[in-house]
Amino acid sequence: MSMKRQGPLQTLQRAADELKKQVDRLLQEIQQPDATFPAKKVEYFHRTTDLQKSTEKCLKDLQNLQKADEPAPIGNYDQRKEDEEKRLLKMLKQLQAVSEYLNVDKVSQNDGNNGALSSSQAEEEEDEESEDSEDEDDKEDNKGSVEKSQSSELYMTVCDFKAEQAEDLDFKKGEILTILNKQPDGWWVAENSAGKKGLVPKTYLQIYAKPGKVEEEEEEEEENDVEEDNSDDEEIESEEESAVEAENKEKAAEFNEKSVKEREETSKWTAVRKAVTEVSATDVLTSMGAIPAGFRPSTLAQLLEGGLQFRPSYYLQPEFSNSQLTFKDLLWDAEKGSLRARPTRVSLNFTLWSCKMIPLPGTSIQVLSRHVRLCVFDGTKVLSNIHTVRATYLSKNPKTWTFSPRVTGILPSILDGECFVRSNSQSQDIGILFELGVSYIRNATGEQGELSCGWSFLKLFDANSTLIPSKTYELNVNGGTPYEKGVDVDPSVARRANNNVLHQMITARKLPKLLIKLKTPSAQTRTQLNLLPDNLVGATCWIHLLVLYRQVLADALLRDRFSIQSADLICSPLLATFPLTVEQTDLMDALRSVWSEKELSLKRSEKRDNELLKSEFAVLYLNSIYPLLHSQSLPTAKWADDDVEATRWKVIAEFLRLNKEKRGSLFYLLSPDSTQEAFDISEITYDFLSMGREASAIA
Repeated sequence: MSMKRQGPLQTLQRAADELKKQVDRLLQEIQQPDATFPAKKVEYFHRTTDLQKSTEKCLKDLQNLQKADEPAPIGNYDQRKEDEEKRLLKMLKQLQAVSEYLNVDKVSQNDGNNGALSSSQAEEEEDEESEDSEDEDDKEDNKGSVEKSQSSELYMTVCDFKAEQAEDLDFKKGEILTILNKQPDGWWVAENSAGKKGLVPKTYLQIYAKPGKVEEEEEEEEENDVEEDNSDDEEIESEEESAVEAENKEKAAEFNEKSVKEREETSKWTAVRKAVTEVSATDVLTSMGAIPAGFRPSTLAQLLEGGLQFRPSYYLQPEFSNSQLTFKDLLWDAEKGSLRARPTRVSLNFTLWSCKMIPLPGTSIQVLSRHVRLCVFDGTKVLSNIHTVRATYLSKNPKTWTFSPRVTGILPSILDGECFVRSNSQSQDIGILFELGVSYIRNATGEQGELSCGWSFLKLFDANSTLIPSKTYELNVNGGTPYEKGVDVDPSVARRANNNVLHQMITARKLPKLLIKLKTPSAQTRTQLNLLPDNLVGATCWIHLLVLYRQVLADALLRDRFSIQSADLICSPLLATFPLTVEQTDLMDALRSVWSEKELSLKRSEKRDNELLKSEFAVLYLNSIYPLLHSQSLPTAKWADDDVEATRWKVIAEFLRLNKEKRGSLFYLLSPDSTQEAFDISEITYDFLSMGREASAIA
């Protein structure tokens, strides 16, 4: 009986199994270093290089396979091919990390310890009594090297980067860089394994290791293991966990007998093992075909998570002058007895119309939110806060995003595409950066994240430094990050020029587009905008509320303060808690609703009385929003979580109903059914020294 013929896919699977055994054997030998480990490093490096070449060849052959090449039909062919490709990619990542580890370790030892080792060997031959003193010197040297490594951080590059300027540093995907200085503009000073230094964008990096925290890394190794989707990867993961557990037991028994040099060797391998098991979520989704090649981790979302300096509450605070003795953007008009208006170079309104032909993610991930994040940008730096507008779509046309849907009552500001922008930057390249993004959850693992589906940039000034006209602009959506050029969102849609006019028209209709309508604000709106900070982006429906807050802030800091030199705390719940309200769009919508009702009850003469308006605004805020900020019935806001958002809306609506019926919030505060957080004095005190912003270098 003749044997059944094996197809190309089965042959490659057998070859991949053999490569996997060799890789596991190599990792096991390196994980358990002995006295001969230093002498075998060159051998390990050559074995790693050979395995890399073989794995790359196997991966290339696998990618070239076609279903039609099989001699007999194979069930679930695409899934099996995808699983094999994923396994080979993981093996390549492991081998690359091991190669970097062996190379870096060899260079550092040759540079710093050759002289010490040679002298100790010579003295050992002459007199064995000198070993104690040499060991002490080696410990001091190793201690210094450990302290030096703790002053820097190691990062792994997630994609290739080509230097655009002389001070930039080139790198390839998978390289290990030492970060020497983290600059606030997003460009960090880094050094590669060859000793070259330069600037690199932080969005191209992911954490590689945490030097100086060996014990913490060992405790967290099992918690940081990456979950895999197939049984092969689960088996690999269990083997690695058992190896880690055995290694930890051995370390606990022999820890007191290890020298500083041995502990440093273990620390380096711990970092390598952590690096080879951590896989970027975006890389995994791209290799699986779950997302187009032009998708990236969201740049603006990372900035928002990194701190408060890109949130609207930060830019609403007064900015100190260079002398730190006065305010730069909060000045008093003695003639009018109110806040002085400050015109800026850019003061515009614009409307987000729609996004067209945005590629769809694969079925392996569930989209929780489609949205656009926007800010003022000059090509290198973000110059304002980051504002977010959520998009809506129809199930029959999911590639088209729209904004500002028609709803009954007040339109939630998170869905409102009517926005304003203010900036006083003198840069010729200033404009508005739009990043299209999706928040997702991975069906297989439950992992959540945010991806950028592309970005667009609307430059506000032409070559003659003239503001561009107010009209509708159709912007191309680019793939990659705002620091990458020439990347397509979906490479399957070619951008190549063609002499065929019909072909050009068809191709142009398939490209993703963003429609923006730029508008000149009315006289009333411009007057209100001139009372806001110099650099700010937000929803147009918020303008009148932000202006009232700034006027109350000016009264407290410029008019009512006992002395210009006084730095005492100011008792004002409104000033102390309003920045928290701005960060929660549903609370801002509630404030808009109750203030709109209040304005309807005011007479025309009362609406022209600024003092009355500020007083009514403060009272209304304390009766409506202030009790909700610290209510335990209101769950903490969570982005793109429908259940949390629905619960918050229900609690807010019920509170506003009771507040209206009882004509105040006292009933709610004293009710046994409502519980509040423990009182903190910071809820009613405003410290402008800690809240104010330092003078910016925007020019």
